[in-house]
Formats: sequence, structure tokens, C-alpha cells
Amino acid sequence: MTDYREGYEFYRQVCEEHGLEPINFHYYLSQEQLHAYNQYAKSSEESIEYEVS
Repeated sequence: MTDYREGYEFYRQVCEEHGLEPINFHYYLSQEQLHAYNQYAKSSEESIEYEVS
């Protein structure tokens, strides 16, 4: 699950290098990925959890 976060951080860094505004992490993942990330966050006591819309 840290791959999602690492991938987003890489994406965010590249956007900033090119003067672009990155999208929010919530929109970066599909609904299934976001749900899986939240489940992982709950089970590993990660502090960041995102709402699934």
C-alpha cells in the first residue's frame, strides 16, 4: 500500500517541477484502490484515511 503513496508523491513532485497543480490523492486512486488503501490504513494504524465517494 505504500506504493500508492510513493507513486502519488512521485506524481506530485513531477507536477511541481513542471509548474502544474497535482490532483488530490483522493482523485489519484480508483475507488477500489482508495478503499484498499483505507483498509490498509485502518489495519496498520496509519493516520491518513480518505473518504470514498
